[in-house]
Amino acid sequence: MNLFLAFSTNPQGGGGSPNMLVSFIPILLIFIIFYLLLILPQQKKQKQHQNMLSTLRKGDRVVTNAGIYGTVHDVKEQMIVLKIAEEVKIEIVKNAVAAVVEKREE
Repeated sequence: MNLFLAFSTNPQGGGGSPNMLVSFIPILLIFIIFYLLLILPQQKKQKQHQNMLSTLRKGDRVVTNAGIYGTVHDVKEQMIVLKIAEEVKIEIVKNAVAAVVEKREE
């Protein structure tokens, strides 16, 4: 019992605010690590995806989130027309494009 009391009392008699600040340091470190390992890479990936969508042009080969491969036939503000076979064109939302497989040659 005396051992517990020896560690729980504050020998400086300052009130307990230094212990409170020290107890927030691990929580702060967890938030910093969480930001560096999860949030920052996700923001970078999202920025790359937005850049890829803004550079889509007619003739680019793309794959959608649904796994459909096709060639960009027309680019609109929020939609693209994707040619997936001869005489078969579908209109999809730009954000549904997962990746550019092959860029059109200039």
